[in-house]
Amino acid sequence: MTPQDMILTPSGLRFRGRLYPCSIGKTGVTTDKREGDGATPAGRHHITGLWYRPDRLPRPAPWARAIGPGDLWCDDPAHPSYNHHARAPLVASHERLRRADPVYDLVLTTDWNWPDALPGRGSAIFLHQWRRPRFGTEGCIAFSRADLFTIVRMARPGTRLIVASSLSKYP
Repeated sequence: MTPQDMILTPSGLRFRGRLYPCSIGKTGVTTDKREGDGATPAGRHHITGLWYRPDRLPRPAPWARAIGPGDLWCDDPAHPSYNHHARAPLVASHERLRRADPVYDLVLTTDWNWPDALPGRGSAIFLHQWRRPRFGTEGCIAFSRADLFTIVRMARPGTRLIVASSLSKYP
């Protein structure tokens, strides 16, 4: 492990010499991730992308992609686009990246079960803004808006995210 790694600890996410309070999956961390289980997958993951709402904030990094009205993330294990970015219209189950609330105004995507997604092993494991402190997610890792912006400024594609299987429910 290096200071350039994001390391999820019982106290929060340690990254570049700082500790950021965060929320994780409402059912904790798992080594056996399944679609819809509400758990954050344990393991060594990598940051693969950065998405942002251009109607709400300026481009946060040169590698950021704008979220448009038709941007989706497929979470249907039976669909060929499972755990991938998709565009509307999509009849398969999906999450809208462009939401009315600010939760996905800024999103770091990970390589959990990507790019070769195994059906049912979980999708859309993101780093995003929390609803409120310690409010469990569906499996993502969530932060205050200010902390997420700080993390995004330092993260790069390929940044490692290390999630230990021994974490308690809420770091």
